[in-house]
Amino acid sequence: MKAVIPLAGMGSRLKPHTRTQPKSLIPLAGKPILGHIMDRLVEAGVTEFVFVIGYLGDRIEQYIAEQYGQYQSTFVIQTLGKGIGHAVWLTRDTFSADEGLLIVLGDTIFEADIAGVFAKGGNALGVRKVEDPRQFGVAELKENGQILRLSEKPLIPKSNLALVGLYYIENSADLFACLDYNIQHEIRTQNEFHLTDALQCMIDKGVGFTTFTVDTWFDCGQKDIILQTNRNLLKRVDQQAFVKFEKGNIIVPPVYISPTAKVENSIIGPDVSIGDGAVITRSMLKNSIIGQGAELNNAILEDSLIGADAILVGAASSLNIGDSAEINLRNS
Repeated sequence: MKAVIPLAGMGSRLKPHTRTQPKSLIPLAGKPILGHIMDRLVEAGVTEFVFVIGYLGDRIEQYIAEQYGQYQSTFVIQTLGKGIGHAVWLTRDTFSADEGLLIVLGDTIFEADIAGVFAKGGNALGVRKVEDPRQFGVAELKENGQILRLSEKPLIPKSNLALVGLYYIENSADLFACLDYNIQHEIRTQNEFHLTDALQCMIDKGVGFTTFTVDTWFDCGQKDIILQTNRNLLKRVDQQAFVKFEKGNIIVPPVYISPTAKVENSIIGPDVSIGDGAVITRSMLKNSIIGQGAELNNAILEDSLIGADAILVGAASSLNIGDSAEINLRNS
């Protein structure tokens, strides 16, 4: 099975972090978002990957080569942000006419029975009930469970079944034909070529779609959701490895602390991730993510996202600091 992972978005909601690294490489519980996605796909039996990359795409290539080099990977460049439909359309030459494909959005951490979807066959879209569907693609179902209609971010939703960024297409030729038609005829929604429109084109042509339930789903596009996702992932991390940091510190599980991090005279946790080579001294951290190489001294942080190689001296309550920033809050 082959998966397409679009990763070319600019991640504007996560600036300043995405100015210096792709959103998909932001670390959660000791591993980048993309690493969590890859692990779930590999476990489901996916062995080939097509990545659509853009700004800072070389960092994604490097990460995949270093961590998942045993799998066949192809990289396609999307130079202009024209939407997910356009990104998938760019991969058309990497598929044969009758080949199936799985599309997984690159900022979506999920738990679902993907292997079961493959075994069942047929076109299927991952869904989850949400309170406010207006910010998502939405699926309306027939009485027999087949999808009747898909709409992208409807002002008046007729269903609360949100599309969560997982799409299994049994025959890629059907999808690429609709994508090609939409792009050739400039059929856009909200000025983008949406994947949802191409899927609706397939439905209009009589291609059947069902849904499958996604048990856990996090759309990691905002700071608060990233921190929430980190909290959930930390619950599954073996805490025994961090006992060695208890000397001179107070560790309140769950946490993740890189083996190469240095922590002194600090209170860490709960719900804290500390990246490779970070240095934490005389600080109190709660519900925060500290990037690799960051240095914190006399900091009191909660609900914070600190980028790689950032330096923070002094006290604060909640911060969102990008890579390589330097902030000194001590009184002179």
